[in-house]
Amino acid sequence: MSSFQVRPATLRDAKAIAQIHTASATEAYRGLVPDDQLKSMSSVEKRQAYWREAIEYCEPQVQVAIDGDKIVGFVGFDRSRDEKSRPTTGEIWAIYAAPSHWGQGVGVTLWDAARDGLAEEGCTNVTAWVPLRNERALRFHEMAGFKREMSTAKTNVIGGIKIEEVRLKRPLN
Repeated sequence: MSSFQVRPATLRDAKAIAQIHTASATEAYRGLVPDDQLKSMSSVEKRQAYWREAIEYCEPQVQVAIDGDKIVGFVGFDRSRDEKSRPTTGEIWAIYAAPSHWGQGVGVTLWDAARDGLAEEGCTNVTAWVPLRNERALRFHEMAGFKREMSTAKTNVIGGIKIEEVRLKRPLN
């Protein structure tokens, strides 16, 4: 049983979410993208603005994992953004744990909260887009029951960096 609590994010949480997003992405992509490009991805201010807006407009829905009184992870989820997806398909837009809490169950706790939230929205399937070279994220999703849909592989440009991504999918229940 996890000792982490999950609650909906508030506007006051945006900075902590942005810091976790930046630290986790930097650690996850170290060695996968050149250091100069990695540095260009590390703007906490830009991410904070993005997450403030997401929290304010509930797009995506954002929840945070708390350890004591400290935010240690977050998940953003909503309906799938993919064209031609069914209205019953949800998507994990983002799921991150602070690197100091990797492997401690934060991700599983956040996934459980997102699954419950998507089920309340009437979703029956869920997808996630994951970079092909991010083995940690691929393992996490596959352990949660997601399957790779290799025919969906595509190149996305994120912060000026080309990233190969693949969609993973699973039934919600």
